[in-house]
Amino acid sequence: MSMTDILNQVGGLQSMAKELGISESQAQLGASALLPAILGGFKKQAAAQPTGLEGLGGLLGQLGGGGLLDELLAPKPADASRGNAVLGQIFGSKDVSRTVANHASGSTGLDPALLKKMLPLLAMAVAGLMAKGGSARTPSASSPGGGLGDLLGGLAGSLGGGQRSGGGGLLGSLASMLDADGDGNPLDDILGTMGR
Repeated sequence: MSMTDILNQVGGLQSMAKELGISESQAQLGASALLPAILGGFKKQAAAQPTGLEGLGGLLGQLGGGGLLDELLAPKPADASRGNAVLGQIFGSKDVSRTVANHASGSTGLDPALLKKMLPLLAMAVAGLMAKGGSARTPSASSPGGGLGDLLGGLAGSLGGGQRSGGGGLLGSLASMLDADGDGNPLDDILGTMGR
């Protein structure tokens, strides 16, 4: 199951669409274009943690844990600054977020300003899902092993070419287009275009 499928299943895409005043299909298109960079950022964070997945689980907890997803799914508007804090951790600078949004705009035709607004909400959803162990139905993911490891493994699969079934094709093909050097992580390729 792709990350867009999971977000759709838990209501994340519907919440983003409502908050941004767009259709669910636009939310899905935007999410599919933005996810490869977000997931690539989380993959880099997991690799950079001295204790691996356990360190990433701790970082997710500091950023708000599963409460990030809960806030996005709540009826009131989400606090985008919490999503921007997540983006700051995985991207490091606002320039990266702008570049990611511009790339996604080029592949989807959606307005870059809309994608910039969607980016922190999507980062909150992904971080919250990861903190919960990949399922909104498992509220206690205090141990970041198992569920987080399985989720990151699935993310690596969806980033590496979308061989997973169940709608991963669009996400996989976007990841492949963005992953110019074929290392399974499109974020470094997106960042490389910033200097061009």
